[in-house]
Amino acid sequence: MTDLSRYQHNHYLLRRQWGKLFGANFRLYDPSGQLVMFVQQKAFKLREDIRVYSDEARTQEVLNIKARQIVDFAAAYDVVDSASGVKLGAFRRKGWSSSFARDHWEILGPADEPIGQVIEDSLALALVRKYAFKFLPQSFDILLGEQKICDLRQRWNPFLYMMDVDYSADGTGQFDRRIGLAAAILIAAIEGRQG
Repeated sequence: MTDLSRYQHNHYLLRRQWGKLFGANFRLYDPSGQLVMFVQQKAFKLREDIRVYSDEARTQEVLNIKARQIVDFAAAYDVVDSASGVKLGAFRRKGWSSSFARDHWEILGPADEPIGQVIEDSLALALVRKYAFKFLPQSFDILLGEQKICDLRQRWNPFLYMMDVDYSADGTGQFDRRIGLAAAILIAAIEGRQG
């Protein structure tokens, strides 16, 4: 698979490896079930450092998602294209709203300018998930301005974490899919750590 062909799909499936005690591994699949990326999250890191590879053998790193600071309350995470070293953008957690209500992230461009947001689907469901039924699947919308361009939907499965990434709403391809995939990976990694 060429470097850019892994980012051409409208649908992806993210799966967390089951039974891994230290750290977490994730796999991203295209619509035909082909592996497009392998993700390694190391355990016991004070600052989150998630490496995304082209395959399970980790022969080529394609993305790096790294926390800027140790404190997670309103953390910012840079997304870097590993081949070029170019920062593609960042995610900044919306402190109080993500802590007590629904999860909410600001999407920043390469110069840290706000360009969009990742927000949990509904306040009511978010509160039920957070305070009563943690096993309910999460859903997120990725918005550029007011326009929804991607859905992140966790599948109902009590034993295996799976998330569908759907870019169907981005018919013109205006959003860099690497940023949307990084959002899915980051949410899955942080949800797994908190769970």
